[in-house]
Amino acid sequence: MAYLYALFTLLAVAILLASRYGFKGRPPVTHSRDEKSSNWKDVDPVKFRPFKPTYYITMALQASAPADLILIDNNYEERVLERRKTMAEHRSTVMGAIPAGHDAVHELYSYLLAEYLPQRYPSMFSLDADVFRNHVTDRTFPISPPADPLEAFRIIGETVEDDVFLLKETDEGHLSVAFLCCHPAGFDPSTKLGKLLKDIHAPVPSYDKIGPSMERFFTKVKAGQFVKRLNWSITTQDKLFTPSGLHTYDEDEVRADEDVDIDRVRLRVELQTLTRLPKTGAVIFPFKTYLYPLKEIKDEGLGPQLVEAIQGLQKGNAPGMFRYKGAVRWGKAVCSYLEA
Repeated sequence: MAYLYALFTLLAVAILLASRYGFKGRPPVTHSRDEKSSNWKDVDPVKFRPFKPTYYITMALQASAPADLILIDNNYEERVLERRKTMAEHRSTVMGAIPAGHDAVHELYSYLLAEYLPQRYPSMFSLDADVFRNHVTDRTFPISPPADPLEAFRIIGETVEDDVFLLKETDEGHLSVAFLCCHPAGFDPSTKLGKLLKDIHAPVPSYDKIGPSMERFFTKVKAGQFVKRLNWSITTQDKLFTPSGLHTYDEDEVRADEDVDIDRVRLRVELQTLTRLPKTGAVIFPFKTYLYPLKEIKDEGLGPQLVEAIQGLQKGNAPGMFRYKGAVRWGKAVCSYLEA
């Protein structure tokens, strides 16, 4: 009897914990506190304006919530269909996994399709026995992840518009073990696979100022803990898939302000999130990319503020950002437009 009592007690505790955190130790997914509509077609993209007068390279992390891990707006259908095309045409560039990352890809797949998306967006995604259904694209996929991690990534890639890097801790630091990146901002994501965090960011000016802090935070972040940050840049291309052409390096020959088509220039903002998968312990780094026409910024009366921020890339604790972000190529033309 004592054995049965103990068993029932443990079962009751398990049910209580599951009701609060889910059966895998994760907090429940609820709607975002800022959400005004349950219909994705009625949700405009968030207008992020993270630029500041002086640029400082910092982690700038903010506490986040599970509901904000994947944000969906009225661009969703167009973007996931475009991602399907991008993955078909540039497969080796936009996705990859080393053996150490296969289990993490499978866990991410199960979390998104079997748990997160049907709970977070029940009008868009549902479960039917062992099948996941996307009601927007009318596609169905198995709840259990495919054995091939790249096939799992392909399915994720046409289901959400967020890109993601997966990292695991090693004795030398955090290692990139898998990635899905259809919207690279001026880099070839396939070149980052199998590299340490510090080596991935080697081209970034003054990264050494935050590198050790990033490693420590990646080590400490817990499953169920969510943080976010914003990153901004200016791009002279109105495309999401840009594996080159955004950054300017010291050895590059620069022809300032040639062929700058203001109608194509965009303020490019990444909403970056960070959390840990509980089973494999992999750190996941999803990010969603937003593109805003310069006219939108100007019409909001924020032209002078963006000009100040562009010029401020030369100030602060990372003055190399002005060249790295390409302002030596487009700065004069963009600032002239914003000030006119």
